[in-house]
Amino acid sequence: MGVSICIETERLLGSKAKHLDTAFHSSFLCSRTNLMYSRILVPLDGSPTSILALEYAANLARMSEGTVILMHIIEPTRHKTDFVRPRVYLEDVRPRLLAGGQALLDEAEKRLGQDGTITERVLLESTIERISEQIVRQVEESGCDLIIMGTHGRRGVDRLLLGSDAEQVVRIAPVPVMLVRQPHQNGSN
Repeated sequence: MGVSICIETERLLGSKAKHLDTAFHSSFLCSRTNLMYSRILVPLDGSPTSILALEYAANLARMSEGTVILMHIIEPTRHKTDFVRPRVYLEDVRPRLLAGGQALLDEAEKRLGQDGTITERVLLESTIERISEQIVRQVEESGCDLIIMGTHGRRGVDRLLLGSDAEQVVRIAPVPVMLVRQPHQNGSN
């Protein structure tokens, strides 16, 4: 059964399907009448893995005539230093971050719009909440039934020090989460 599921999923999603987890295959193809998700949240950060997640979401949305909710969260603390005065941050740095976030969402919307995929956009500024908490809150506010997001696959000390927003989303999300990562450079999965 696993092989037929993989073949059918590959037929539906294209060659990228071989990177999907078998458990996802089973739940995804479990029932043809309740096959698809109607509102898919895709958090974008401009990384190659988030763009790959966007492609997966676009494929699923096209098959189900669903909507992709494009989300970007600006993280001021990543760009703020003690050397930047608050006024400079508010008048110069913050507007650039907002413009960059809008440009990222514009590009994603344009990419999906070429195939007729319906999109909605959400641009947020990070607060004291973790990024993962903001993603989950947006799922609830937007009525999403699936999250597709990229993961960088950090391991060891990097993961310990930097944490994993994707891992935290998986833990606290009230809906299924599909994590997408780039294939290894040597061609293995």
